[in-house]
Amino acid sequence: MHTATTEREWRHVLMTDFGRRRSELCKAQDFHSNWYKRWCTEMKESPNLHRKQWEFIYILQALWERGCLEPGKRGLAFAVGTEPLPAVMANYGCDILATDIFPEDGISKGWNNDNQLCFGVDSLYKDYICERETFYKRVDYMAADMNAIPPELRNYDFNWSSCSFEHLGSIEQGIEFLKNQLQTLKPGGWAVHTTEYNISSNDETQDHNMTVIFRHRDIERVAEALRREGHFVEELDYSLGGMPEDFAVDTLPHQQKIHLKLQIDRFVVTSIGLIIRKKQG
Repeated sequence: MHTATTEREWRHVLMTDFGRRRSELCKAQDFHSNWYKRWCTEMKESPNLHRKQWEFIYILQALWERGCLEPGKRGLAFAVGTEPLPAVMANYGCDILATDIFPEDGISKGWNNDNQLCFGVDSLYKDYICERETFYKRVDYMAADMNAIPPELRNYDFNWSSCSFEHLGSIEQGIEFLKNQLQTLKPGGWAVHTTEYNISSNDETQDHNMTVIFRHRDIERVAEALRREGHFVEELDYSLGGMPEDFAVDTLPHQQKIHLKLQIDRFVVTSIGLIIRKKQG
């Protein structure tokens, strides 16, 4: 468990370090920030110019800034795979329910390779991050379909997913998920979700596929729809970054040395993080 003194010190440093997280794209400057290095330390990793690591750390920082990573807070993970976030959050005293696709469905899609599929709570235990007793006290698991969220998943303080809702079958299904996932939250609860973002085109894209790629217009459409319903969507920042690594594209076959922007089919994509707050009433 992290002490109050440590937490106060980090809050003083990190809240002035590149500002509060917005809904934004993965950029190289983040990897050099104190807040990024802080979460790498918590995950027992070194900063690595890879967008997947950025997604995990962006989610942690966005939730921490909004007071979600505190003792007694309840969090819900979608499509958790074997990611380290539940173990990190357990250290903060959060109670986490991690969910993932039903194993037989995940295997049929080939997601049992590269640690993409969760087979139960043991898949999430990281002894180098969290003590066993703390982890198994704080983290639980169930299988759940993101296209049909179980009605018993309700009243969470926060939820998240990392590059998951682009795998639900279509852009429309991904947008429906972003609307439906708010039902799992308490009024005023926070959601942080990352997905694929098309920086090649606001017209042509990949849809109705195992992986779809959201365009600027798709993100704007869902943000406007959520705001009309009374929810809060954090300011959208579409800037691509100005460091040399921001101009590198990991073309096929991916070498994953600098992996902030990459080629998928004929498109160049990166990760975008969305921060949403459920309306209060």
